[in-house]
Amino acid sequence: MVTHRIVSLFASLLAFAATLAHAQTDMGALTVKSRDGSRVEAPLLATDIDVTVSGPVARTRVTQQFINPTDKWVEATYTFPLSDGAAVDTLKMVAGNRVIIGEIKERAAARQIYEQARTEGRRASLVEQQRPNVFTTDVANVGPGDTVVVQIELQEAVRISDGEYALRVPLVVAPRYTPAPLRQEFSAADVQQGWSTGEQWTATPVLDPRLDPPANPVALRVHLNAGFPLAEVKSHHHAIAVQTIDDTARDITFTPNDVNGVVAADRDFELTWRARSGATPTVGLFRERVGDADYLLAMIVPPSGAAPGPRLPRETILVVDTSGSMGGESIEQARASLLIALDGLKAGDRFNIIRFSDDMSQLFAQPVAVDAQSIATAQRFVNGLQAYGGTEMIPALRAALRDPDANQSGIVRQIVFLTDGAISNEQQMFELIGNARGRSRIFMVGIGSAPNSHLMTRAAELGRGTFTHIGSTAQVQQRMSELFAKLESPVVTGLAAKIEGLAVEFSPNPLPDLYRGEPVLLFAKAPQLHGSLSIQGSSGAQPWSAVLPLDQVREGQGIAKLWARRRIDGIEASAILGNIAPDESDRQILALALEHHLVSRLSSLVAVDHTPVRPANQRLTRADIPLNLPAGWDFDKVFGNRGMRDAISNDDGDDPVLLAAASNSVLLPRTGTLSQLTKLLGLMLGMSGFALIHITQRQQARS
Repeated sequence: MVTHRIVSLFASLLAFAATLAHAQTDMGALTVKSRDGSRVEAPLLATDIDVTVSGPVARTRVTQQFINPTDKWVEATYTFPLSDGAAVDTLKMVAGNRVIIGEIKERAAARQIYEQARTEGRRASLVEQQRPNVFTTDVANVGPGDTVVVQIELQEAVRISDGEYALRVPLVVAPRYTPAPLRQEFSAADVQQGWSTGEQWTATPVLDPRLDPPANPVALRVHLNAGFPLAEVKSHHHAIAVQTIDDTARDITFTPNDVNGVVAADRDFELTWRARSGATPTVGLFRERVGDADYLLAMIVPPSGAAPGPRLPRETILVVDTSGSMGGESIEQARASLLIALDGLKAGDRFNIIRFSDDMSQLFAQPVAVDAQSIATAQRFVNGLQAYGGTEMIPALRAALRDPDANQSGIVRQIVFLTDGAISNEQQMFELIGNARGRSRIFMVGIGSAPNSHLMTRAAELGRGTFTHIGSTAQVQQRMSELFAKLESPVVTGLAAKIEGLAVEFSPNPLPDLYRGEPVLLFAKAPQLHGSLSIQGSSGAQPWSAVLPLDQVREGQGIAKLWARRRIDGIEASAILGNIAPDESDRQILALALEHHLVSRLSSLVAVDHTPVRPANQRLTRADIPLNLPAGWDFDKVFGNRGMRDAISNDDGDDPVLLAAASNSVLLPRTGTLSQLTKLLGLMLGMSGFALIHITQRQQARS
């Protein structure tokens, strides 16, 4: 028995050694400029993501392991992405043999609690939302050679389109472009115009993949319980291993070349699955009772099989981002997408193309009729597009929304906007769409390995359109064809929902338009659900309705939190449209977040250990964990001469290397090691080995 325990311990230590060796090899030892200007070795990070999909809902656990390879006390800050609309509700911090559960607090109060613990030398962790899809984790008082584990959990809805179910797990925050003048929640004094790290939450260094290996390795597992017999299960950007559990369930893990089963955090993970031919997915109505209320998740499916009405002429405005972040693979995807869009235009339609980067230009002064000559001119224009400079998106959007013939009936006006969304002034975009959308419908096409899903989703909702993601050139044909099939199909507009005899809070409210193959998820809250959910709208000139009996509802989990998250998004949208005063929207959002234990822009999760660990005479150094450049991005196209450059030298005095970085420049000599951890681990392995030999010899002597 003792021998077995020693062998188990020995095996565990070997596994830990492999993990540390991998962290040292793949993440490197990076030296960064701290907030106080000093140069410090950056903490190392490894992330484990575990997702359980149950029908239309996914529950995700993100475990972040912060390793301090230095002989100093460190405060680490990590900026990371999550799915847009994710409901973050749980925080745990593991330090030594202690597990500390996080509490939800008003944002300022949570920051104050964290700062006090930080000053007093106590371990603490703080999770804040910087955007609905961008979060930061701060970890204070990580001792020399120590490891602190932070774990967060979140709930989200699975995306469904054209019979395909999709889970997208963002893995990297892309650099953002900050226009000037900036009109946002932070002052222009806090930012610099240009790429990368103008904002406080993006004041993190970005690695140049030509000079440094990828950082921040990620391991991922997905437990897929579809609820119906499965056909194809596909990862679009990562190699995976799929284990069949039964007809309706699969387990998915990464299978990269690395034997440790991790990948670099440099592109989003996308998993899709479909029902087996002939199988009918059993998703429709789910209910969860929390407290004194029922929460409902309903799927509104577009009408199918109906003969389409006469095709109305269209005015299609194609807007394409040609800024620096679109260099490399992204501009190729954008060109291919535009060419497919041009092929989808028909006689009787009108169109125009607008491109933007630092500046903006239109192919034609006004939208022109579709004919052989105009299409040929447009194709030459598209083939000549190049990526460079910044992302001045507002002038291009304003030009696209300009509609001199707004009162003309019988014409469908559609804006197809292709971009990676790498901007920091999303709020300006939303306000412009809300105030000037008129009769236009806006269809966002996210290009590249790590698009800004918050911008895409919210802009599409406000513009009463849809969001399509194209993560690789191989997806262009299929996804652009699907998008234009939606544009051609009649939509159900003016949607309204009600449950007779009940006072119900619906989200989203108002409901978006309904497109072929694009179901809408509707969330509702009522004291007690009964009767039927009625949906009404108009399909062309004909009325359309659907009735969902609530006695067919199935029990689900996490629906209350998803309702609250969507309700918060709805309040934000109402504030953008001017339907609610800012003070009242803030009050409602904070109340929802605190009631449902959610992180929002007004609330944060904080976990604090009560026992001080850092001696009062030891200085605490703050360091940001560097981020990877998203896969497919061209470093020089993004930063180039706009980037702030700093001389970087090795500790032994080698010649300096210039590395483009953000406002806080990065110092990346690869001279540091995990020497102290390695020595300690070696000592532990040696002692375990001697113990194993000694016990084995004693057992042999007894025999």
